[in-house]
Amino acid sequence: MTYAALAHRETVDALRTVRELWGELLVAIETPPADVWPPRQLAHTLRPDVDGDELLVADRAPLVLREHPAPLNVTALDTGLAIERTLFDLADLLAAVTQQYTPLDHPRRWAFRADSGPGSRAYGLHWAALWIEGRVLNEDTEPELLPDGTLAAPPFTALPGHLLHEARRTARSAEGRLLRTLGLDARTVPIPDRACPWCGGELLLHRHPDVQPAVTCATGERCGAPVPLDERGRRRWGVHELVALASALDVGEWQDAARAA
Repeated sequence: MTYAALAHRETVDALRTVRELWGELLVAIETPPADVWPPRQLAHTLRPDVDGDELLVADRAPLVLREHPAPLNVTALDTGLAIERTLFDLADLLAAVTQQYTPLDHPRRWAFRADSGPGSRAYGLHWAALWIEGRVLNEDTEPELLPDGTLAAPPFTALPGHLLHEARRTARSAEGRLLRTLGLDARTVPIPDRACPWCGGELLLHRHPDVQPAVTCATGERCGAPVPLDERGRRRWGVHELVALASALDVGEWQDAARAA
């Protein structure tokens, strides 16, 4: 695979990840910072009291254009503001080169911010990410057939190699920061203040942006938990067993509190 092909694929994948998880980040801004447990992918299963209406974020204004009087998760807000500004600035950079011949009234033209208004930034991160993706994929760079049968000049020019590299670097950086903020990056972390309900061993949460979370017990096969062993001989709770593990941990926490009282 050539570098250009790899850069196209990685940039598009990163932009799509940011778009797909943007609603999660907006919810996180209005939610106290989450602990390691439960994993975010299962939060709505293990925390049934979460209001599903909180996820209806499509009509919210861009973060950089609205006030934030009392965010409950400042880290999530900082991440959102940084990603928006980064992608907006990237769109400005790509537009300065690829739409030099695009008519000012063209519906696909990226409008720069000015004293009179925010330009295309008013449409939010989703629009910016989609627009950048189109430039990365060199969409709309061929002559277009008009209704009268004549050919019009392409709306955009092809993206130069150095800007493809910059788009790849920026998109992957935004994706990585978003995944880290949401606790979805590839990492194995101990679950704090929770021990295995069957043997008292250390519980490890394994998370990855492309794979469902799992938990293992460090005790190994001597642990009596009713779940299978993984390839390293550890008891492993896959995505289907995590609800049962959460229930067992809740019972154990209640029993510990009762003994302490």
